Amino acid sequence: MNVLESPRMRPRDVIRTGGSGLRARPLRVFLSALGIAIGIAAMLGVVGISASSREDLNRQLAALGTNLLTVAPGQTLFGADAHLPAEAEGMIGQIGPVTSVTATGRTPAKVYRNEHIPESESGSISVLAARLDLPADVNAALTTGVWLNEATHRYPAVVLGAKAADRLGVVQAGPDQRVRLGGQWFTVVGVLAHVPLAPELDTAALVGWPVAEERLDFDGYPTTIYARAGEPSVTAVRDVLAATANPRAPNEVEVSRPSDVLAAKQATDATLNALLLGLGGVALLVGGVGVANTMVISVLERRAEIGLRRSLGATRGQIRLQFLAESLLLSAIGGVGGVALGILVTAAYASLQGWPATVPAWAMAGGVLATLVIGGVAGFYPAVRAARMSPTEALAAP
Repeated sequence: MNVLESPRMRPRDVIRTGGSGLRARPLRVFLSALGIAIGIAAMLGVVGISASSREDLNRQLAALGTNLLTVAPGQTLFGADAHLPAEAEGMIGQIGPVTSVTATGRTPAKVYRNEHIPESESGSISVLAARLDLPADVNAALTTGVWLNEATHRYPAVVLGAKAADRLGVVQAGPDQRVRLGGQWFTVVGVLAHVPLAPELDTAALVGWPVAEERLDFDGYPTTIYARAGEPSVTAVRDVLAATANPRAPNEVEVSRPSDVLAAKQATDATLNALLLGLGGVALLVGGVGVANTMVISVLERRAEIGLRRSLGATRGQIRLQFLAESLLLSAIGGVGGVALGILVTAAYASLQGWPATVPAWAMAGGVLATLVIGGVAGFYPAVRAARMSPTEALAAP
């Protein structure tokens, strides 16, 4: 007695019988499996790309440090702009866990490429007085030139942020590169790279504190103070920064943690990810409908085969199991293919972005499990319908 006629079918026999039904219609099987694969690949790609992006963010934060805190003036009770005390920087430096502190101060000056630029076209570039230790505290690097030093911070020398240099058309620092600040010529001695933890520096022209007071009508009040604290003490330091910076009016002080802003930016991508996951779910549903359609047609086309098997002794349970196995195998093929395609898409996109490619194991396992559930649901009705056919009805079908 062969496999198809066996009164009891072993798991291996069920798989072989289901596989033989799929091999008889390769093109239809491929198209149905492709629908499942696209849905799984879409969902796995979304999860993988999101996970890779988070991993890259974590890597950046580990390199930049999550212990940077910023202090800035807020508003008074009457809605006017407040300002930090001139001694705020020094008082913050007295907090025990604070390891370093630096500051910038906004000046009323504007910057232009030359004297022919209309006053209204300042390019939204701010002119900031800066301490000499600013780059070390905010992890800023220079793409060209040098940072201000003990000599240049007293003279008309300026370091441009990345976006500021781009807007002013400055590609490389040097003695022949000059811009006008507050109606005076300043030599561009350096250009900063993008500063992730202090993006306000990207659109700034940075000059020394003394020269800003002497030439640019700077009042000497810091407008942003950057403080780093020991990792275990960041939260505790954050809680006392406002009262330390301005003991008389702590409510007029705003304290933030730049790494939280980066994390929040990453979190905003969750809405888009949810939308893409929804689209992937729709694609998966379409694939499931394709599997159901394939199996229903298969039952109609193979009524003679079903009748022959029933007449040779196959039970309704065996017929039902055969068609259910075909549906599960078809979905599994699509699921495994979708997982492989999703991994390739994630790896390719992460490589283009310079991210570490990360695909969670739970997403891969969940993708295959989802296809098996869809296969079981899609194949249930056709399997029951095939099992209900009587041998005479099936053999008499044209």
